[in-house]
Amino acid sequence: MLPSLRNFDESETARQRMKIIKFYETYGERAAVEAFGADRKVISRWKKRLKESGGSLESLIPCSTKPKNLRQPKTPDWVVKFVRELREQHPRLGKEKIKPLLDKHAAKNGLKPVSESTVGNIIKRHKFFYPKIGKVYHNPSSGWAKNKAGKKTKRLRIKHPIRPKDFGHIVADTVERITDRVKDYFYSAIDAKAKFALTLNYKRRSSENMLDFYRRFKSVYPSKVKSWQSDNGGENLGEFGLELEKEGVPHYFSYPNCPKINTYIERYNRTVQEEFIDYNLDVINDKPIFHRRLADYLIFYNTERPHKSLEKKSPVEYMIENGEMSQMCLTYTMDCINIFICYTVASDINL
Repeated sequence: MLPSLRNFDESETARQRMKIIKFYETYGERAAVEAFGADRKVISRWKKRLKESGGSLESLIPCSTKPKNLRQPKTPDWVVKFVRELREQHPRLGKEKIKPLLDKHAAKNGLKPVSESTVGNIIKRHKFFYPKIGKVYHNPSSGWAKNKAGKKTKRLRIKHPIRPKDFGHIVADTVERITDRVKDYFYSAIDAKAKFALTLNYKRRSSENMLDFYRRFKSVYPSKVKSWQSDNGGENLGEFGLELEKEGVPHYFSYPNCPKINTYIERYNRTVQEEFIDYNLDVINDKPIFHRRLADYLIFYNTERPHKSLEKKSPVEYMIENGEMSQMCLTYTMDCINIFICYTVASDINL
């Protein structure tokens, strides 16, 4: 009896039906029709269900209206295969980002594409999910750094996240990760407008490595660096700071303990963490293989992966459409990413 009463209490419709039955028995059919719009025939069916169930209030709960014979989806096998392979390679891609890639594949092979909701249903129906790896949060260094002479220098401060109207405003950050008691540092930078990004793996946090990363970023970035934004870590000073000053690039610093100011790079750090690093921890200590996979991911991220903030276009496609780079730069950018990451693998000085 207790489960029946519990189910009855949870159903608002069942409680309303019981209220109408009592009202009908007290005031009659005419009053029930005027008050609730339920006539004698409807109320008689409810009372009959109560009688046949031995007075169980649970019988007033509406029965399921689900059809007995359901239509079976007829999805082409090539669509399921394409979604499965893409999810296996990039488990964090959702239906919104898979749809543009699927449309390109269909147009290339003369196939009929499917809708975005169909892609989501395919993922659920075939269970193209993978165990969720725990989030890794980092605490960027934000102490007041000093130069080599021990004197404080005046820094350009930024109070709010930038809202750039043109390309070339770069936000950078360094993330420390410890795997099997081995430290790795991931230097990252992203264009706040185009979302063009680069990430390289180093063994140490230093201004020399940041200077090396900055030069590599300029080599693959298809536009001109107009400003550089970072936190207050020591790697953003020293030789790197002198290089920015020499080139006349403004260097903006966020306030200590204010990661929301660096919102673009913080979100990118999470993307790289969840989409690439967490799924390649088995080879993180095998640097040649790890960096080779990192190069492949960066090429995919910048040239193929749809971005919701870019109207589901890749950063390179967005920059081409806005006249910031030509189609010929696409191959050059991909080759540069490959060359510089492979050089990082072989270079003992910068690692």
